[in-house]
Amino acid sequence: MSDTQTTTAAVKKELLSRLGHDADIFALISLCTREPYVVCDPETFDDEVFLFLEEEEAKAEAARLTEQKIPSSVAKINGKDMLVFFTSLYAMGVNALIVEMRGEKAAMQVSDIVKRKAPEDMPEGTVWVENPSLHLTAVYLSQEMRRPIESGDEAAAKERADRIRELNEELTADFRKGSYIFAIQKEEKGIPLVKMKDGQLYQPAFTDILEFQKFNRDNKLRPVVVEAEKVPTVLASEAGGIILNVMGVNLPLTINRPAAPKTAPTTPH
Repeated sequence: MSDTQTTTAAVKKELLSRLGHDADIFALISLCTREPYVVCDPETFDDEVFLFLEEEEAKAEAARLTEQKIPSSVAKINGKDMLVFFTSLYAMGVNALIVEMRGEKAAMQVSDIVKRKAPEDMPEGTVWVENPSLHLTAVYLSQEMRRPIESGDEAAAKERADRIRELNEELTADFRKGSYIFAIQKEEKGIPLVKMKDGQLYQPAFTDILEFQKFNRDNKLRPVVVEAEKVPTVLASEAGGIILNVMGVNLPLTINRPAAPKTAPTTPH
């Protein structure tokens, strides 16, 4: 067994020993998204998040990234909450982990730690709403769009503008393929709206049930599934668009409404 394999096996064993128990792991969080910081590996094309078994190592890496204009923090995840955390990575479109323990880094797949049922294996009648490609693109877009860059660095500004344009195109294509969860108030039958800093109102929409549950902590809302093509028809009249995963990427999206039918002019008698 190679040194890399030995390291990976040791790190994986320690990580699994904390799963479900009263022990912690630490995740790098992007302050641009309030979600795990994600990177696409240029060689394997794995979409990776970064975990640490020692808090000080996690804090040191967050400080290093922040110095590089990648605003980051650290989230402590207790072993009893790890199952939900790893499940949420599937919904985000993340497939890989880089786990660090005492200076040693090990790469592994999320499925090496937690496996889950495929949608086709769910009980008949189960409504499965998940948009991992869209969610992941929204994360990459928000990380890119919201990170600071040096003023006057025209090359960096152009590179970022090109990247944002590509991600916006990808986001639009992904959005058209999906179904989303909208919220309706259980009692008043009203529609919750979110006011942005500029005063514009947006209607919350969610890529998956985990994101909806973050917003529905008081359990006063019920979920409604809406296909992408139907979104303009359910949008509240006062909403300027939807806000995607308001407790996470918090990404406002403009929605083109169907044009109002023109009424034929009446002929006076």
